[in-house]
Amino acid sequence: MAATRDLIIGTFLAIVAGQALAADEPSAIVPEDWALHGQATAVEQWHPAFHADYAGPESLDNKAQGNETTDATLFAGVRPWQGGELWANLELDQGFGLSNTLGIAGFPSGEAYKVGKHRPYFRLPRAFYRQTFSLGGEDQGVTSDLNQLAGPQTADRLVLTIGKFGVPDIFDVNQYAHDPRNDFLNWSVIDLGSFDYAADAWGFTYGVAAELYLSDWAFRAALFDGSTKPNDAALDTIPLDQSQEVIEVEHRHILAGQAGKIKLLGFLTEARLGGYQDAVALAEATSTTPNVALVRKMREKAGVGLNIEQGISEDAGLFLRAGLTQGNAEAYEFTDIDRSVSGGGSVTGGSWGRPDDRVGSALVLNGLSEAAKRYFAAGGLGILVGDGRLPNSAGEMVWESYYSLQIQDGVLLSMDYQLVNHPAYNRDRGPISILAARAHLQF
Repeated sequence: MAATRDLIIGTFLAIVAGQALAADEPSAIVPEDWALHGQATAVEQWHPAFHADYAGPESLDNKAQGNETTDATLFAGVRPWQGGELWANLELDQGFGLSNTLGIAGFPSGEAYKVGKHRPYFRLPRAFYRQTFSLGGEDQGVTSDLNQLAGPQTADRLVLTIGKFGVPDIFDVNQYAHDPRNDFLNWSVIDLGSFDYAADAWGFTYGVAAELYLSDWAFRAALFDGSTKPNDAALDTIPLDQSQEVIEVEHRHILAGQAGKIKLLGFLTEARLGGYQDAVALAEATSTTPNVALVRKMREKAGVGLNIEQGISEDAGLFLRAGLTQGNAEAYEFTDIDRSVSGGGSVTGGSWGRPDDRVGSALVLNGLSEAAKRYFAAGGLGILVGDGRLPNSAGEMVWESYYSLQIQDGVLLSMDYQLVNHPAYNRDRGPISILAARAHLQF
């Protein structure tokens, strides 16, 4: 496996060697007509044996175990005309999440997909077009970055994006907790756990999004395609047959001299989903185990979320997320969370002489609706969790801390620790300590 990783890293280094980076100051930014970037990330996770009174089909294995994931991505972009950007990402993936990405609703690795494979395989997670229309305001500079061409930009603008990309590329963004390759790893820390966003099994979908930036405000709205059935690898091929609408309002502010943002998000999913109460009722009538797949029909499922980020000094910042869904039906794409609250922060290492290092810590509490609790207690299975029974339910709690060490520009090594209590909402299992090491290259 090490040889495969070395080959991946070496290949991308050869592709992008010698590429010049734009200066950070807006006045010095040279507009790009094209760009080629790359990244490679490897994550090793391990947990010791932990207490478990019983196990079900989707339980985390309580014996000591470890798993690894490796991915490498080539980001290619071109500017066909003023304000336009066309991007395609080619990615190579390999590896598995712990217990094949099962057993914890707030899963401990955002680098682990629901599709695991022993051999490396290629995907095209993103292929999209973005058009930016200037509406005036302060002149700003955009530096060269992943899926972003360097060039001028005005504070007031309209941005349209169409194609294949991830819903979290545009919505629920938070600078302190949103990137499993650079900051936290847990699914319900890097994203709002109850945000059941449209996606295939890897987290991407087709959609169209509009973003309007005016002064201190931003307004976002989008329409996305859903998968053929919940948690499926294939997206629905019938236009708007199963879909999701997402809106977000953002306000940017200065508090005690430090920048901050407050975002309110709402989403409405229209898809063939199984209702928890219907599944339990059918199981009771037939003396079987409840299965949401047997009672799927077109339903609406809505949710809301709050996302706050706030700088507290030049080196530190805090974040808070909170959200809920109706909880009447099964999770569509993300994970089995109906209620979620998370908060934490990060500090860069300027005070101890390492300004490019970063340390972060966060706490998250995930919960189920009452209908979902009854479904899982009767033996039902979800996207990630299902212990076969749930006589002693409780909120799933996760504490995560990491230290990211910059070896040199674009080369980071991180150590991560997570403590999971009541995994899969079950008092009869855990707590679980999960250790991780992460290596990340970006160029």
